Amino acid sequence: MKHPYLNMGVGIYLSYLLLGMVNIVLASNMSFLSERLDVFRTDISLLISVVGIGHLLSINIAGKLSDRYGRKPLLISAAILYAVFLIGVPTTTHFALAMFFALFAGISNSLLDAASYPALNEGFKEAAGTATVLIKAFMSIGAALLPVFIAFLISQDMFFGYAFFLPAIVFIGLGFYFIPVRFPAVNGEKRKEEMDKENVEKQASNPHSWKEGTAIVLIGFFSVSMTIVIQTWLPTFGQEMIQLNENNAVRLLSFYSVGGLISVLLLAWLLKRIIKPITAMMFAPSVAAIFVFALLFAHDSSLVPFIAFFLGLSTSGIYQLAMTVMIQMFPNNKGVSVSYVSAAASVAFMVIPYITGLLTKHIGISSVFYLELVITIVSTALAVYLSRKIKLFSKSYQRDINNKFKYLQKF
Repeated sequence: MKHPYLNMGVGIYLSYLLLGMVNIVLASNMSFLSERLDVFRTDISLLISVVGIGHLLSINIAGKLSDRYGRKPLLISAAILYAVFLIGVPTTTHFALAMFFALFAGISNSLLDAASYPALNEGFKEAAGTATVLIKAFMSIGAALLPVFIAFLISQDMFFGYAFFLPAIVFIGLGFYFIPVRFPAVNGEKRKEEMDKENVEKQASNPHSWKEGTAIVLIGFFSVSMTIVIQTWLPTFGQEMIQLNENNAVRLLSFYSVGGLISVLLLAWLLKRIIKPITAMMFAPSVAAIFVFALLFAHDSSLVPFIAFFLGLSTSGIYQLAMTVMIQMFPNNKGVSVSYVSAAASVAFMVIPYITGLLTKHIGISSVFYLELVITIVSTALAVYLSRKIKLFSKSYQRDINNKFKYLQKF
């Protein structure tokens, strides 16, 4: 029997496949954009930061709109605004106007996140962790396809704007696709009273839940930071430090994205059968630290594609895991809960490109990847802390339940 929300899932996953392209389209076209906009290549990192500003300014409002008006209107609006961004940036020759269009991308990202994660959680409750992690799989597919398409455009000496126009056309089609699609009902008053009573008691009895929430938000920030550094600067690192030509440098992102795709497919399977999200959140960044270290000291150009692949394998899916844990811990008002992690992502999009741009300009590209090494280590430490807190809370909560059960047995 066909799943009642299969069409919804297909539309959401296609949206994130396109988002995988959008996330790297500016970094992958640095040379072309800097020439067209008459700015330095490092200034394009400022354009990427503006996407984060748009995300930060809109994510809290998007979360409230999602809980109040439902997921569908936000997904349709996100598709339209993404199309505006993708058509506007390559057709303008003014940097200020390009920054204005970049704001639309940030707002679109907020609308997409605030609608998609709760919708998948509500529509696929039997496998919510797997459903949300698969978002990253489709983002990885999109991020793997775009460099191949850009390489084709370069080889054919075609206008770089086609790398923007193609996803814009598909986004417009998705906007129309969502109109008749069925979505699960947003939590109503009756359901709100009935849902997750145990979780409400759990939060009420746990004076440190805000600390755990903060840890998840910080993990969300650092997980996105990891991805931004690699997607923005790996091609530049390949050109300047490994002496790769432009085509081979851009293709490193494809190796990274393929690793990310395999990672999230593996995670989707493991989460359904073997491991918990918090376990994966501890393991992944610690492995990433090893391969960032290897990248910094790699002198053989033939090794770099393999390192890029394993970086994708070890950094992908952490943000989606953080979203899953946040929804599980704070299930009431899912849209607002998601907005906190998504806001952290927007801060990362705003701050990290700017900081790394300054590091590249004044110190060198290698300093950016030393920063990446620090980020992976801090992410591992945060996940270990959160894991310990969750285990302590689980033991305390189970003890309270057992005590209540013994008390009831007396009567």
